[in-house]
Amino acid sequence: MNIETIQSVYFIGAGGIGMSALIRYFLSKGKRVAGYDRTPSELTTQLIEEGAAIHYEEDVALIPDWCKQPATTLVVYTPAIPDEHAELIYFRTNNFEIHKRAQVLGIITRSSKALCVAGTHGKTTTSTMAAHLLYQSAIGCTAFLGGISKNYNTNLLLSQSSPYTVIEADEFDRSFHWLSPYMSVITATDPDHLDIYGTREAYLESFRHYTTLIQPGGALILHEGLALQPDVQPGVRTYTYNRESGDFHAENIRIGNGEIFLDFVAPDTRINDIQLGVPVSINIENGVAAMALAHLNGATNEEIKQGMASFRGVDRRFDFKLKTDRIVFLSDYAHHPAEIAQSVQSVRELYRDKKITAIFQPHLYTRTRDFYQEFADSLSLLDEVILTDIYPAREEPIPGVSSRLIYDRLRPGIEKSLCKKEDVLSLLENKPIEVLIVLGAGDLDNYVPEITRLLEKRNNKEI
Repeated sequence: MNIETIQSVYFIGAGGIGMSALIRYFLSKGKRVAGYDRTPSELTTQLIEEGAAIHYEEDVALIPDWCKQPATTLVVYTPAIPDEHAELIYFRTNNFEIHKRAQVLGIITRSSKALCVAGTHGKTTTSTMAAHLLYQSAIGCTAFLGGISKNYNTNLLLSQSSPYTVIEADEFDRSFHWLSPYMSVITATDPDHLDIYGTREAYLESFRHYTTLIQPGGALILHEGLALQPDVQPGVRTYTYNRESGDFHAENIRIGNGEIFLDFVAPDTRINDIQLGVPVSINIENGVAAMALAHLNGATNEEIKQGMASFRGVDRRFDFKLKTDRIVFLSDYAHHPAEIAQSVQSVRELYRDKKITAIFQPHLYTRTRDFYQEFADSLSLLDEVILTDIYPAREEPIPGVSSRLIYDRLRPGIEKSLCKKEDVLSLLENKPIEVLIVLGAGDLDNYVPEITRLLEKRNNKEI
């Protein structure tokens, strides 16, 4: 793949968060970009406005003529696209250069110093935080992010001069094996994607192999206590981090009045009185990892302190939609049992005396089948749970696998209900709400604006 000779790029699965960052990258390089996605979204609408030609029917006739020249067209697809997809078959039959998203990302970033954040959960917030710390500093960076940064309203940051590229390293389909990290954070290795990996051991082996890819002279920053046994090359430094222990950690943590302050401790420095711009407790350890990455790559103590205070978060990651004395409403992408437990604990820490209700849309039949008991355990930390149908994403239904598997295993005494996502608004109409969280990686988030309006209206009526 030669980026200079490519004139057009066609994306199959254009609306994915990782794919959209690449679309923006190629548009910034002056390439003509087109693509297919199954459903319209706010993101695909934005991409069309930015210059991409996107359609929503699986139809070879809708591929623009300027994307039908094998010599000058690159085709990029996401692993979620099935092999029998008509457009993918067309490009394969006609000998186009076709790459997975992760391969293209690996090629683009190979000539830079790649700062990668991998892990079952926490990687989007940590990588976006690290990108913000560097981007607002004298160091700068390019960044391909797995979420929309609220500071910049995009998932792509570009620098003409910085040697650094911040990347969210995705373990799905072993995508992160295409990367060449200069440094990497690994946040968590709780088993996931067992439809791909089969076993916990195979999942951990994939992370072990990923650690062998870190370049000599670089570093691995590993969350303490992981089951992973890293296997780094000679010349790669290894550090640990955690909330309150490890080579990088926090001390003097102060949580109160909706704010969090802490001192950041590194092997060779200490930064006192850092304020978290997004004050939820899970961001303490996310912040420690991001600050470690920024510190090791030359950001000054003052730049790190300013960057942490000005960080505004990521869409759908602890995303507060309404925050009043009476009603709090937030949306969170958490879709793995360990993520949900952390999310609920962080909210509980902020609102100890309030009733916490969550609406959870399970994501994937296989993940529900593999982890229904763990989901029930995590959701049982709540006061009330509303479960919707499973979001299938790329999967066909599995007999006997439904949200009821989780519902039936919630702790005795918890308030609980099952409903279709279309009925969520009517269910909430008369339900008393103190703190409400929408959880999941599916399309339930499409209802968040309407839920926000409903709760704002109720809040205004109560004042």
